[in-house]
Amino acid sequence: MRLSHRLIVSLTAVSMVFSIYQVEEEMRALKNDVERQARVLAESQQPAVEHVIQGGSAQDLQALVDHFRNHDRLAGMVIYDGEAKPLAITSGLAALLEGTPAAVKNAVQTGRSQGEFFHSNSGAMHVFALPLIADTHTVAAIGIYHNVAFIEAPVRRHVLTGVAQILLIVSITLLVVRSSVGKPLRHMAQWLRDLRIGNASATGELPKEGMFQPLTSEVARLASSLKVARAVAEEEARLRDASLSLWTAERLRIAMESKLNGSRLFAVSNREPYEHTHEGADIKCSVPPSGLVTALEPVLRTCDGTWIAQATGDADRETADEHGRLRVPPDHPQYRLRRVWLGQEEQEGFYLGFANEGLWPLCHIAHTRPMFRTEDWKYYQTVNRKFASAVLEEMEGEKEPFVLVQDYHFALLPRLVKERRPDARVALFWHIPWPNPEALGICPWQRELLDGMLGADLIGFHIQAHCNNFLETVDRALESRVDWEHFAVNCRDHLTKVRPFPISVAFNGESATPAESDRSRGKRSDLLRQLGVTAAYVGVGVDRVDYTKGIAERFRGIERLLDLYPYYRERLTFVQIGAPSRTHIRRYQDLMAEVEDEAERINRRFHTGSWRPIVLLKRHHSHAEIQPYYREADFCMVTSLHDGMNLVAKEYVASRQDEGGALILSRFTGASHELADALVVNPYDTDELAQAIHRALIMPAEEKRMRMTRMRAVVKEHNVFRWAGNLIGELAGVRLEMAAESGKRFQRLEAAERPTAWPATRRSM
Repeated sequence: MRLSHRLIVSLTAVSMVFSIYQVEEEMRALKNDVERQARVLAESQQPAVEHVIQGGSAQDLQALVDHFRNHDRLAGMVIYDGEAKPLAITSGLAALLEGTPAAVKNAVQTGRSQGEFFHSNSGAMHVFALPLIADTHTVAAIGIYHNVAFIEAPVRRHVLTGVAQILLIVSITLLVVRSSVGKPLRHMAQWLRDLRIGNASATGELPKEGMFQPLTSEVARLASSLKVARAVAEEEARLRDASLSLWTAERLRIAMESKLNGSRLFAVSNREPYEHTHEGADIKCSVPPSGLVTALEPVLRTCDGTWIAQATGDADRETADEHGRLRVPPDHPQYRLRRVWLGQEEQEGFYLGFANEGLWPLCHIAHTRPMFRTEDWKYYQTVNRKFASAVLEEMEGEKEPFVLVQDYHFALLPRLVKERRPDARVALFWHIPWPNPEALGICPWQRELLDGMLGADLIGFHIQAHCNNFLETVDRALESRVDWEHFAVNCRDHLTKVRPFPISVAFNGESATPAESDRSRGKRSDLLRQLGVTAAYVGVGVDRVDYTKGIAERFRGIERLLDLYPYYRERLTFVQIGAPSRTHIRRYQDLMAEVEDEAERINRRFHTGSWRPIVLLKRHHSHAEIQPYYREADFCMVTSLHDGMNLVAKEYVASRQDEGGALILSRFTGASHELADALVVNPYDTDELAQAIHRALIMPAEEKRMRMTRMRAVVKEHNVFRWAGNLIGELAGVRLEMAAESGKRFQRLEAAERPTAWPATRRSM
């Protein structure tokens, strides 16, 4: 587009904006005037109306409202009773109205005056409702109605004026531009363009002609101000990073720029953040339900990192390149996803076998016997090596990269990566609990697992108790030196720090306004209607169906509540959102049947008509689908028998912008160490569960609000950005000199055909 055209369009837009602004200002002034007149009139008639209501007749009341017939722009008056039903209405006004306006109903219900603009049969109208209070109750209300069609008159007038202005401006602009200012304006446009995009030089010469001198001076001042503003913004971000202010995505981005010092971040996990599947002829992109995805994705979004993960969707190959790479999220790509494909036998041995029939029950004290098979162990090693190769490929050419290895699936990967890239800073975050040394001793390959983990520079757990258990395990199982003062391990001349990093969620909601809270109250009935039940109280639980989550235990807590407090029968419904999990494992198949049977048994005992105490939703729900249940529930139950952290508890707290609801939380979760205002319970104690539910339901609203406010403050301050910042900050402080020496020794061993067996270790006493 030529300069003259751009200038014309710009001036035209300015004129239009100015015209729109004039219209809005005039309409706003007219509306304010109508509202003021209505309020004054209603208040002036209040004594007369109260007098007639107390001692007059219906004819007197009708005569009073008919006094306002045929007034200019005043449509009339309506007197309403305490239920917002008309007692008297100005003659002729009823034909213009379609029922009682919302403002009148709200004024009667709340006891506060309200106004509203609305459209009726005759066009635009305004009503002002003034409640009449007696003994703290609304006994009547005055409704003043105005015809406000005249307010739209400025629109037509300003449209004509605006068109005339635009035509005049365009004509003058064409004459000026076509005369002699084209070249100077092009120079100035180029100079401003360079300045806008951040070109530090911006050396294009500004016009020196006399007619441009004032504009040139102003543009120069603007440029100077813009540079100062940019410098101030950058400095402010850095100051926020150095202070104790709230961690945000922007603060994390600034922190990572300085801490990574030009290096890139690589995350490794079993679960991919985006999965592509076929749906008929289309390909659907979805986010698999996972606490890890909830916690880790905000970090990758802020740093343009790379996430290496297993491909699980049947359309994953079609959406990635030949190397398994693609940019995600699909609608706004911000980081790279590298997919790794596993064969069926690898998947069964590595994931279903060693990881989830062995390590998972071993680390959770949930009374399920772990199973360790030699074939599964071999596949676990194979898959760890396959992922290590993918990580090394992605890091090729990167100087001193940062690697975040996630969870128990990849205990061997830190050593595999570190031996080949000693310049890499490697952290392993263990998302599940770490048991005591005696429990871990069940695993036949505990020494190999520990040796692989200690290839990391930093190992993180959720709480300090898990760090202590890990150090005790290392002290007993490996030839190493444990530094209890600094919580570190020196094994094979490599130093590994062990630290607690409580994971969290991305807190992005401030407290709701009263109006927002009022609007949300009607949604509970919609949810219950969709579920086919009626109830006065609603509880919610959100879990994968896993034997560590205590789902059957919480169902029995609901049953016990109904036995102890029959009042809640036909009044309380508990909604359990249970996502099927690891259904190829027999123990999980049996668990799903157990959960279903328990829900059916309890429902058979108590159900009546359209009410049943437990609603079990057996499918995966998206984050957006779960949010309404969080917001509308009177309480949320997290009754894990053993859990590293449990993000459901924090998600529930973060979602309660109304600062309502109560959290019932197992003492065996990491979250219970942070959320002290939850109702902390022993999930094995059925009576304690029942009493906690009862307490949550009878708790005064003010106590609920105070508890939830404090918990929200904890989650807000200790959010996922803080977790990532602390974890990466600790990793950034790792010194690489010792690691580099270890890498040189490994390369010498490789040259001498290093044996493939794991290094011999002995139990230290």
